Amino acid sequence: MELDQKMNGTLFGVGLGPGDPDLITLKAARLIENATTIAYPTLAGGDSFARAIAADLIKPDAREIRMDVPMTTAREPAQAAYDKGAADIAAILKSGEDVVCLCEGDPFFYGSFMYLHARLAPKFTVKVIPGVTSVTACAAEAGQPLVARNERLTILPGPMDEATLRERIAGAEAVAIMKVGRHLPKIKAVIDDLGLTDHATYVERATLPEQIITPLRDAPEKAPYFSMILLTKGADPWL
Repeated sequence: MELDQKMNGTLFGVGLGPGDPDLITLKAARLIENATTIAYPTLAGGDSFARAIAADLIKPDAREIRMDVPMTTAREPAQAAYDKGAADIAAILKSGEDVVCLCEGDPFFYGSFMYLHARLAPKFTVKVIPGVTSVTACAAEAGQPLVARNERLTILPGPMDEATLRERIAGAEAVAIMKVGRHLPKIKAVIDDLGLTDHATYVERATLPEQIITPLRDAPEKAPYFSMILLTKGADPWL
């Protein structure tokens, strides 16, 4: 088994950051530039945001493995897509060739790469290259420090049910709410009801040309999936 591992290729889960190609790390860029096989997720057969971020680094003759993930809340279709993607990647690894999997943001921070890791790490060498997270990118673009000294940062997913969302925000010191999208009206209502609207900032498509940063009260009626709300309570602790 040990000999087989050495003969197999290595899978690299490469974090690309939030969208600006200039935020790809040097290590990630080197791996992508030298890759002969690239894997990446797409949504329902559409374009891949991950591939778009790294497009200028990919060799013209690189083999590409697309993993079409259905746009549905049901788990089974997505799991089937990762099953197929893992099988396609495994076939390349068994030939002794490395595979670079492109991951938006950071592979292990709400990243879909974790599903491939779970399937392939027991059988192959898998290395994860961290990337700039959307949380830190949004804070940087908004010019809003997240936490200081002994503060706690709470990261919440927007699809969370209203009662739990209210409870978690009420008990937090600083909050980043991700995956806002269609849940924006619910989230705004909860924050407003808690009297925290004046402390909240809305960030949409951070680091991209179409980026929007505004106080939550002025946020658009509709938000894309790639949007976030940053909430810091009380006076600035870093002053």
